[in-house]
Amino acid sequence: MKNSLDIHKVMQMLPHRYPFLLIDRVLDYSKGESLTAIKNVTINEPFFSGHFPHRPVMPGVLVIEAMAQACGILTNLSDETQHSDNGVFLFVGIDKARFKRQVEPGDQLRFEVRITRKMRGIWMYEGKAFVAMSWPVRRSSCALTRNSNK
Repeated sequence: MKNSLDIHKVMQMLPHRYPFLLIDRVLDYSKGESLTAIKNVTINEPFFSGHFPHRPVMPGVLVIEAMAQACGILTNLSDETQHSDNGVFLFVGIDKARFKRQVEPGDQLRFEVRITRKMRGIWMYEGKAFVAMSWPVRRSSCALTRNSNK
């Protein structure tokens, strides 16, 4: 059986709460190595009312934040001495992010993250986000484009 965490265990691992808790379930993990998690994207998400009312799209920064939360869970699972109610892991940067497709209501985001390095209290990860079999976010360089669909 795979190592999995339901929403109750996820909430024990992260300090985030609604509307900023962006991981619904951990499907599998290997301590000190990797983790796979999901976010079910629904039309009820608070950001959809303003981004964009005529065509709801999940903001890319929230996709990145959800990936960072998956990394935070993996960090807590991998080094339990660092997890406490008095401290939080802070997202300190991202390199080479590229948005390949839009994330819309009804999508299920799947995150695959793995630890690449630990150095002086800083954990480095590589991560990808998937919707079905395509990548909305791929670890690459960052760019923005205007969508002409209305």
